[in-house]
Amino acid sequence: MKKRMSLLFVIMLMAVTVLAACSGGGTAEQPPSQGEQTEQPPAEGNGTETTEPPAEGGDESQGYFEATDPSLNPAAALNRKDTLIVGMTAPKGVFSPFYWQTAYDKFVVEAMFDSFFSIQGDGTYANRLAESVEVSEDKLKYTFKLKPGVTYSNGDPVTVKDYAFAMKVYHDSSYDGQTDMLSVNIKGGKEYNEGKATDISGIKVIDDNTIEIEVTEANAMTKDNLGTVSFVPESYYGKGYKQGNLEYMKELHAKPIGSGQYVLKSFSPGQEVVLEANPNYFLGAPKIKNVIYKTTTEETRLAMFQSGEIDMDMVTVNEDNVEALKEMGFLDINIFPTNGYGYVAMNHKDPKFQDPKVRQALIYGLNRAEVVEIIYGQYANVINIPQSGQSWAYTEEGIEPHEFDMEKAKQLLDEAGWAPGADGIREKDGKKFEIHFSATADNPVIDALIPVMTQNYQELGIKLTAETLDFNAIMDKKDKGEFEMFFAAWGLTPDPDSTVYITDGNQNDIGYSNPAYDAAMKKGLNAFDLEERKAAYAEAYRILNADVPDLPIYQRRDAWTINSRLNGIDITPYKTFAIDLYKAEIEQ
Repeated sequence: MKKRMSLLFVIMLMAVTVLAACSGGGTAEQPPSQGEQTEQPPAEGNGTETTEPPAEGGDESQGYFEATDPSLNPAAALNRKDTLIVGMTAPKGVFSPFYWQTAYDKFVVEAMFDSFFSIQGDGTYANRLAESVEVSEDKLKYTFKLKPGVTYSNGDPVTVKDYAFAMKVYHDSSYDGQTDMLSVNIKGGKEYNEGKATDISGIKVIDDNTIEIEVTEANAMTKDNLGTVSFVPESYYGKGYKQGNLEYMKELHAKPIGSGQYVLKSFSPGQEVVLEANPNYFLGAPKIKNVIYKTTTEETRLAMFQSGEIDMDMVTVNEDNVEALKEMGFLDINIFPTNGYGYVAMNHKDPKFQDPKVRQALIYGLNRAEVVEIIYGQYANVINIPQSGQSWAYTEEGIEPHEFDMEKAKQLLDEAGWAPGADGIREKDGKKFEIHFSATADNPVIDALIPVMTQNYQELGIKLTAETLDFNAIMDKKDKGEFEMFFAAWGLTPDPDSTVYITDGNQNDIGYSNPAYDAAMKKGLNAFDLEERKAAYAEAYRILNADVPDLPIYQRRDAWTINSRLNGIDITPYKTFAIDLYKAEIEQ
């Protein structure tokens, strides 16, 4: 299922940018789930879980770096015996599995709600509320059995009727949240959405613990999309439900009730979210009684670690920050590849960007390695396809690295008919080659990129003019198609399915189109054998690599910093700390 892209994803560490889909997509302020990507403002400064420090002489740019002297732990932290404080950007307060918009709201949702499946550290899914799942031979029917005896925090029993209700919400004509459940192709879903039916015919409740879902068309993501729908008590969320009117649900955003690990005790906008352990959690009561999500900023995080005000936070990865954190001595630092990438977008409706030779010249003529070194040093690497190096779909076979080559870039522009004018700026059909770049204000990536790009392209015979705007203003220009070039980043989901470069795709903001790429992506999504999917996506990436729809720049690192007195915090590029928070404990 595809998740509509929302461009709120803060500067979640000033360095993340992401894309996402269905119950697995992302929004600008959310960690991606499955199928869709999230677009975010570039930040400063995700694979397999890194739990061991790098070997001597090994890669210092990533790994799990354990505290060197836990005895330096500040008293304020040591005195908290039953409370974990997690630093983060302030949540908006939309604590609803239907409507959450930011990564930080999602952290609350993940701690309070459960679904049939839960994401694992490697990006695959495993049973959570599901006791079993049966899939018909033609893959059009899915029978889920719910584990017995599960209850919501208000004492109501969890039944599959609640799941069926959640599906009605997602299919309701008035639903305007992030998830596009219609793309899952549940039989009767379209009719319900259009008000032609009062039930979704493809959803059948067999008994309180068994439900059957029939789809009209299946693909590799169907089972995961169906299995990641959060359970909510219909007795609470459905009390005011009338088909075609979900307005009443907004009143419940800050008053969530779920079956998950924790219960919401209080929310102080801009300050903190206070959670308390659910003693009746079906996987066992959480080991840490109280969890507080406390608001931090780029400027306050290090000081709050030093004083013991926070136990965990995501910190921008750069050499100064990493050195400062290590010097504190009592902190573990988990550095791993971001599941996403930074890129420069080009508007394909602009005639000058429609020639592949021009786009190839632009990537050969930009010293991407220099840009990456300036911004991140060892904590990022240049990329050549829009995929994480940790993904099962990643490939280097047949991929041109597009290393900086000014002479080759000049030759390509010559072949494309762009000849140097009297002032050195190239011209074609009476038009000079000028690029208007929409640049994000006060952003270290832009601060490094623009000078290098300006100098490189001037040598190439292209005049670059940068206009400085805030990120949301740039995204508004993008939405209207009123841009030539801008920098942003995409956050990826565990599955490579994406509409970012698909002709007329939901997330295709640049107007790119290539039927051969569309066909390869469709083949990858519709295949069920992993090797067939790998081959299809490898072909899709080779097409993009040759066609250069945009300029891929880097894959950087993320860093979660964790007080050494904590154990059982499980974080990977695909899995957030909140998923299995009930397992975490404080060393006494």
